[in-house]
Amino acid sequence: MIRRQLTLTILGWTLLQGFLAIPEALADITNWNNNPSNWKNNSANWENNPSNWKNNPANWENNPNNYNATRIIRDNSGHAEGYEVPKPDGGVNYFDLDGHREGYKAGDD
Repeated sequence: MIRRQLTLTILGWTLLQGFLAIPEALADITNWNNNPSNWKNNSANWENNPSNWKNNPANWENNPNNYNATRIIRDNSGHAEGYEVPKPDGGVNYFDLDGHREGYKAGDD
């Protein structure tokens, strides 16, 4: 699999620009785009903060009682577990029903 034309994964090892080989499991950790210390992924960033209205559990778009909401994450029984909020860069923030940020998917640079 080719990643951003700079990394190549072969048999579980990632070659970074053809010079350095590291285990594939560590490749995403070392990728700055996915790193939680990157400001765009940090929960202190307003874009990721539950105090921001678009991320807030009181926002109707994030409310499990809104049956038209497309952001609600449900378990196999249909019970609401949380919600996801898309970011402008194509990433996603994941929150529990109380508004605690549980994770993210990094967006494009």
